[in-house]
Amino acid sequence: MSSDVDVRRLRADDLRYLLAVASTGRLVAAADALGVDHTTVSRRIKALEKILQVRLLERGADGWELTEIGRAVAEPARPIQEAVERAALAASGMREDAVSGNFRLTAPDGFGTVFAVPALKRLRDTHPNLTIELITATRNLILHQSGFDLAVAVGKPATGRLFAEKLADYALRLYASEEYLERHGTPQTVGDLARHTVAFYVDSLLQVGDLDLDHHLPGVTARFASTNIFAQLEAARVGAGIALVPQFLALRAPELRVVDVGVPPLMLAFTLAVRRDSTSRPAVRAVRGALHEEVRLRRDELL
Repeated sequence: MSSDVDVRRLRADDLRYLLAVASTGRLVAAADALGVDHTTVSRRIKALEKILQVRLLERGADGWELTEIGRAVAEPARPIQEAVERAALAASGMREDAVSGNFRLTAPDGFGTVFAVPALKRLRDTHPNLTIELITATRNLILHQSGFDLAVAVGKPATGRLFAEKLADYALRLYASEEYLERHGTPQTVGDLARHTVAFYVDSLLQVGDLDLDHHLPGVTARFASTNIFAQLEAARVGAGIALVPQFLALRAPELRVVDVGVPPLMLAFTLAVRRDSTSRPAVRAVRGALHEEVRLRRDELL
């Protein structure tokens, strides 16, 4: 950022526009949150970049993301947004710790569907002014990704600059249908799996190191691969192969059989991650609490 920036030209509202795009990753979504047209959002961001003489946003795989200098600008600007939210709550007569507004949670598709949805449903029963957006994808979590208030990731986030905490351990096992095992036989060892169709993630698209199939089952490759865990589960259910899936998902297909190849279940962990400056937000605290309570009550499904 240039040292000759005229701070008198900076408008706090422009920083709110920047935070809205950083939070949603989309100009249209940011415009909806701010109650303006998306062209207004684009114009205000460009004006801010011109004043600061830096590039604040760049195109990423999942939408608009903050540049390195953009993150440096956004961090001290977040209290401005929080102050606006508190003022709105005060004007409406709601308590400052009330849970309301838009909240975006990202989570792996399996956990997001089976655990997050019921947890969030109960939370909204108590806080009907909270609007939830659940984005499901199994991917690595890195700091520069925009568009989330709270994230559930497999393993630890790939940065130490997020606040992260373990949410729950969970077990993965091999499952197959009776039909598949009758046609192809039941493998007894990891080596036997090489002669079978194993369903798992698409290796070339998988960015989560903890889900490296060869690390856990050496020499085994996925011959039926999908980025969606429910497709892997369905592959096992219809007899397309042997799937390595979380136990909590296999409980939804009780007709499947556990395939024991002489190794213990694969143990992984779900982690909750949030930007450090957001941990005190009422909505963040409420969603964190709801997710922790959900896994506490249903721990037997995970393990």
